[in-house]
Amino acid sequence: MVFVNLKKVFLLAIVLLLFSWFSSSSFSQEPTLTPTPTVNTQAVNDLQNKINDLQNKINDLRGQEKTLSSQIAVMDSQIRLTEYRIEATQEQITTLTLDIDTASKKVSSLQKSLDESINVLLNRIVATYQVGTIQPLQILLTSGSASDFFSRLNYLKLAQAHDKKLIYQMQQAKVDYANQKNIFEEEKKKVLALKTQLEQFTKQLEQEKAGKEELLRITKNDEAKYQSLLAQALAERKAIFAAFSQAVSRLNSGEGETMGKGQTIAVVGNSGAPDCSSGLHLHFTVLQNGSPTNPAQKLRNVSPGWDNSPDGPFDFTGDWDWPISNPKITQGYGMTYWARIGWYGGNIHDGIDMTGGPTIAAPKSGKVIYGSTTCDSFSVAGVSTLKYAAIKHDDDPSVITLYLHIQ
Repeated sequence: MVFVNLKKVFLLAIVLLLFSWFSSSSFSQEPTLTPTPTVNTQAVNDLQNKINDLQNKINDLRGQEKTLSSQIAVMDSQIRLTEYRIEATQEQITTLTLDIDTASKKVSSLQKSLDESINVLLNRIVATYQVGTIQPLQILLTSGSASDFFSRLNYLKLAQAHDKKLIYQMQQAKVDYANQKNIFEEEKKKVLALKTQLEQFTKQLEQEKAGKEELLRITKNDEAKYQSLLAQALAERKAIFAAFSQAVSRLNSGEGETMGKGQTIAVVGNSGAPDCSSGLHLHFTVLQNGSPTNPAQKLRNVSPGWDNSPDGPFDFTGDWDWPISNPKITQGYGMTYWARIGWYGGNIHDGIDMTGGPTIAAPKSGKVIYGSTTCDSFSVAGVSTLKYAAIKHDDDPSVITLYLHIQ
């Protein structure tokens, strides 16, 4: 019996020594979390200031009289603006990547140390718990006095309480490091997003440079030629807008003849293209409740040809048959290159221009009307006719399709 008690006392002494050693060691110190890395804010802020200054300059230039030189100045500023955006994005990517790499290594090392510390502390908890199973009577029997008994008992309780508190702190620190690691993972996602943005800016820069070259090519860097083309484009848009308004009013009043799906509407021809037109083509527009919508969302994908530089290809996601065969796209819908340089007075290109055919077929059945508007602000003769057809669809009366420059 005495031998057993001595063994337990010996275990208690070991626990107390461990307590004393760990209390004075680095494990008792609460760890300091690695701060979240930050980008080189000064460099990014400098670039952002340049971006803001250039954007203001572009806005001022756009407010000036429309000339070839002012348009080229806008393009040059826009190109530089995109270059600054690319530079700022690259700066953020570089800095974030470096910080994430450094911080990830720190977090990994600290987590390893925490794991090792927790294993040691868990062993201590087990040991002190085992010693703690000694009954107070047994401790009393092995104590030299009452004071010795209470001292041993209190030491044991203090050691257990201290270890429990310390293990909680260590586990909480581990949770904090895990949260910190999650923050770094979020930063990595930001880097991926920035890389996607960088690709978009790079593509945009290529388009802007190509756009400048295209404008110089078609105008031959001649101011008179530029003014003539600008007036032509603005006059055509005015005539097309008048055709929209006229067609919607007539069709909604009940006018029109029955037209079956696939039936011939007309043909693309020079007699339907006014002086204000940019050449022989079909201008195809879809109106939804009287407002233009993107025809590419209605037409099925038939892999058309492309002649709309510098914009390039886009997708077709609908199920409609095309109005002409062997289509080649010369301009898309929306803020196209020509819309961006002011060809439509700041408005979007409200349809898709295409060549091909020459027969134009109805993609849907409905009521068809024919009409015309004029480009009287541009034609040398004082008036020039733009001919059109329009169909109000049977399956969705809110949809009207228009076919301009027809013969």
